[in-house]
Amino acid sequence: MSSNSFNSRSKLEVDGQSYEIHRIDAIENSSRLPYSLKVLLENLLRNEDGRLVTAEQVNALASWDPAAEASREIQYTPARVLMQDFTGVPCVVDLVAMRDAMTALGGDARKVNPLIPAELVIDHSVIADVFARSDAFSVNANYEFERNQERYQLLRWAQHSFDDFLVVPPDTGICHQVNLEYLSRVVFTSEGPDGLRAYPDTLVGTDSHTPMVNGLGVLGWGVGGIEAEAAMLGQPMSLLIPQVVGLKLTGELSEGTTATDLVLTVAELLRNLRVVGMFVDFFGPGVSNVPLATRATLGNMSPEYGSTGALFPIDAETLDYLRLTGRPDHQVKLVEAYAKAQGLWHDPLHVPDFSQVLELDLGTVVPSLAGPKRPQDRIPLAAAQGAVRRLLAGDTHEEAIAGGLDDAEADSFPASDPLAVSSRIERDVPPHGLSDEEPAVTWPSRPASVNLGGNPETLDHGSVVIAAITSCTNTSNPTVMLGAALLAKKAVERGLRSKPWVKTTLAPGSRVVTDYYNRSGLTPYLEALGFDLVGYGCTTCIGNSGPLIPEVSEAVNSHDLSVASVLSGNRNFEGRIHSEVKMNFLASPPLVIAYALAGSMHVDLLNDSLGNGTDGNPVYLRDIWPTSQEIKAVVDANLEASMFTKGYADVYRGDENWRGMHIPEGDRFAWDEDSTYVQRPPYFDGVGRAPDPIGDVTGARVLAYLGDSVTTDHISPAGSIRKDSPAGAYLLSLGVEPADFNSYGSRRGNHHVMIRGTFANVRLRNKLVPGVEGGFTRHLPGTETTTIFDASLAYAREHTPLVILAGSDYGSGSSRDWAAKGTLLLGVKAVLATSFERIHRSNLIGMGVLPLQFRDGETAESLGLNGEEVFSIAGLAGTESLPDEVRVAVEADGSTREITMRVRIDTPAEEAYYRHGGILQYVLRQLLDT
Repeated sequence: MSSNSFNSRSKLEVDGQSYEIHRIDAIENSSRLPYSLKVLLENLLRNEDGRLVTAEQVNALASWDPAAEASREIQYTPARVLMQDFTGVPCVVDLVAMRDAMTALGGDARKVNPLIPAELVIDHSVIADVFARSDAFSVNANYEFERNQERYQLLRWAQHSFDDFLVVPPDTGICHQVNLEYLSRVVFTSEGPDGLRAYPDTLVGTDSHTPMVNGLGVLGWGVGGIEAEAAMLGQPMSLLIPQVVGLKLTGELSEGTTATDLVLTVAELLRNLRVVGMFVDFFGPGVSNVPLATRATLGNMSPEYGSTGALFPIDAETLDYLRLTGRPDHQVKLVEAYAKAQGLWHDPLHVPDFSQVLELDLGTVVPSLAGPKRPQDRIPLAAAQGAVRRLLAGDTHEEAIAGGLDDAEADSFPASDPLAVSSRIERDVPPHGLSDEEPAVTWPSRPASVNLGGNPETLDHGSVVIAAITSCTNTSNPTVMLGAALLAKKAVERGLRSKPWVKTTLAPGSRVVTDYYNRSGLTPYLEALGFDLVGYGCTTCIGNSGPLIPEVSEAVNSHDLSVASVLSGNRNFEGRIHSEVKMNFLASPPLVIAYALAGSMHVDLLNDSLGNGTDGNPVYLRDIWPTSQEIKAVVDANLEASMFTKGYADVYRGDENWRGMHIPEGDRFAWDEDSTYVQRPPYFDGVGRAPDPIGDVTGARVLAYLGDSVTTDHISPAGSIRKDSPAGAYLLSLGVEPADFNSYGSRRGNHHVMIRGTFANVRLRNKLVPGVEGGFTRHLPGTETTTIFDASLAYAREHTPLVILAGSDYGSGSSRDWAAKGTLLLGVKAVLATSFERIHRSNLIGMGVLPLQFRDGETAESLGLNGEEVFSIAGLAGTESLPDEVRVAVEADGSTREITMRVRIDTPAEEAYYRHGGILQYVLRQLLDT
């Protein structure tokens, strides 16, 4: 029960039902706080206990200084945890292993049990093996179950064995879309000592795109599975009170632009501002012009621009969406009454205190792509052809865009001037000029002939080989989804077809999409272009794109072609979408179809023909692009609440495969030693009731020396497993055929596979082996190239500790949990980097790996490090509290020098986790002592 030091406890009556609430306005001047911080303030008031959550924390948040760097720590308690299966399976595996450890130490295994609701949606496992066939969905679903039955059996067991743990079965939807359309309450209710309590629906999720639900007014963000497990086990989360950027929206989107164009613009805008670790709150008169689904799209991509979350306030649009998606009438009334009582209802004229304010006129947004390998690298559609040709000719992205913008509209980079919020933020003013005299670009051509269906075709650099309508980012938005379907209808009616070398896939985020496609009569037109349903899941966006068309794959590899994918996703890092596809462009669903029709990034969609129609005349994109009025008419006629209530009525039931599985009984899981999917992890091996003392690191070697912007997709095992990789060799040794390897993500419950795939991304560049791409290094002081996994084994035999050298923004991206777990299991004791992404740094600490940061202005390169040195870290052993800095001795060529590095363990809770060897061991010992 709350200490109620601030007399915030009160009552709220809704439809005759009384709820206990904690009033935010009990804190003087709380109205000045941004929406997101008001939610955090209520969280502290409600959970204040004088021990973990103190009055001092409440006062720290109440006195928030917008200009101050994040430094004051609070303890945040989410209402629930959301997981998807790739990250959720290892969470369950760890909890099951913790039950074993609890028993071994004489405790009660049932203490290891979720203490807050945990919801897991299986969405990351379906692969687009089969496409452009009417049976693609059923075939892919059966393949999925055959590959993942061992994992799914674990999840079904967990649903039966753990309390407050729900699983949405496979082939139902994508977790963020299911969260948006069904799971989210906006205002949460639970039984308290004095009856029903009402409070903001908050969550943490084991997927970086959890902030998608921010569009619904629900505060939530992505955390590592390690942190999520701790939250499930009742541990409040340590959080530094963040800075909050206010993004003021004015105007409305112009004809021909989409939510995707808006989010790519915002991603570019905020990435330039550098909002890493901050909250972003949307406000202003333009908020009311942003539909809920578009708000969700903006929230979804907050990881791409670096913020912890991107929150919209509650308003009439929120309530309309709750009604549309079939939420109970009383819940809608509760949301409205609670939001208005708590000052959480949007007032377009009220401007809270913000750390910085940006303004975006929605009318300046233009059609755009992003790529070829970073979501924030936006390219106006008008500049796309020239930009791609310059990229193929060898220009950097910045050079390519600078040239290509001469062909673009003057407002291609809207709201660039407001980026000068702070003089310390470096930026280049984007060019705005128009030119009809842009010189032609000479790009390398290497045509490859292929025979497809008996017809000769030609591929070249820039050919589009994947066109995928995929990902929660866009498939939750009926406007862009039905806009794509209408474009398909017009294209088919004019006689156009997708190019035969393009793999075309449709993977919506929920069954509701299929329902409104069928109801509107647009499904046949999508199928005519090859966009048959391949599954309800993330598919291409997370690398589950399946194989290319065989003849296309052979041509790409034999001619070393730089080909492209176009997808309606949120991530396009190197090697992520498909190992054979070097360029990946994010685009709206209608543009995905347009590029499938064009078949090449060399086609200028605004000026070039997509092909000739049945009448023999050229057909242009402008001829088949649906108007906003046409799209609205179809949306209004075909989308209604009954589709959501019917679609989610049996959301936990699953198909015959799911329901027919045998479920083991008991409080402890029966591990199968022969399983290649699920194995007991080693994190609790040798764990005692008390932690061992912290020691220094002596005589460490560099396992990998990496550059800037190394993502967790480079670090963590992701995508398909190659048979010539260490993980492939391991599976082959167990009799698993390559056709049954499945993906790394599906095998996250088996640490033997995952450790072999850590740092094994095909595009990884390790400076210890210049000119080589992939998971390779040297076993120092030797000179021969070997795999990172084999080198780690050799170092382990020598009892040599390891470190990683890295540049700036180390660990951005998703797939984060195993990026930390694999790092630990390879024998890495510390990561020495110029700077860290927030969550990966936290996860390293959660696994007992020390993050060290070079002093400002220093990098591994500026210090003259080449990675061949021997490193020793001193200043940790025998300390009662960890130091702010440590001395690192660097030995090379018989001489030793010292450098000073910052210890990036930022909060007392993080220090406690590190001292215990990781967060799992910490939680286990806490549970033993209760």
